[in-house]
Amino acid sequence: MWVFLSRRIRIWLLFAVGVPLLSWLLGALGATIERRRGPSTVTRFLTAVRRWLDRRARGPWGRDRRAGTDHRYRASMHTT
Repeated sequence: MWVFLSRRIRIWLLFAVGVPLLSWLLGALGATIERRRGPSTVTRFLTAVRRWLDRRARGPWGRDRRAGTDHRYRASMHTT
């Protein structure tokens, strides 16, 4: 089925779904490692990659550039 989609739709799907999911996964992995072992080169690298991917994400799960907020992480910021 993937073959039947046009190139532009495949690229849009990659940036709209794949990149935000990868960004979330790397962020969660980095946070888990940092919580267990403390800050390290690996956790700083994972955080930097997550931020880099967030800037390139598009679509409904991407960062809202107009407001300057990321709706995916808003709920985790308000928990105590």
